[in-house]
Amino acid sequence: MSSDYEQQRSRLSGEHTEQPNEEPWADLELSLPHGRSPTGIVSVVERVLVELTHEDVGAEFVSTNLTGVKRTQFIAVDDVGQRFQKRYFDDRLGWHETIVSRGAVRNELVSRLSRLSLDRIDEPPNGEPDTFRVMSLHQF
Repeated sequence: MSSDYEQQRSRLSGEHTEQPNEEPWADLELSLPHGRSPTGIVSVVERVLVELTHEDVGAEFVSTNLTGVKRTQFIAVDDVGQRFQKRYFDDRLGWHETIVSRGAVRNELVSRLSRLSLDRIDEPPNGEPDTFRVMSLHQF
């Protein structure tokens, strides 16, 4: 029987079916809702934090609802991965940026990736799913 981590790697790789990429973070992409266990979510978030610290990448959570698109991006701002730039975009309010701790990023990502889509019940059934992905900084 495979471990939760191996199942997660398999599912993440299966969700990203484009050309194979040599980047270790290329398969870090999720759509909500998903079937991950709480332990699996923490594992994904920890892996994301390592990649943010050691690679020129950022993490982005995108939510689309009746009021528009909301984006939250995280980018490491120091070499030890203890401080991150959090960039938030709302169609109505524009961009807002702040510096947050590693713990704050971890807690927010675990919370967002753990939540059920209960806040989207009143939306049309064909609405866009919330998405989370890690991508190179030049894609931001």
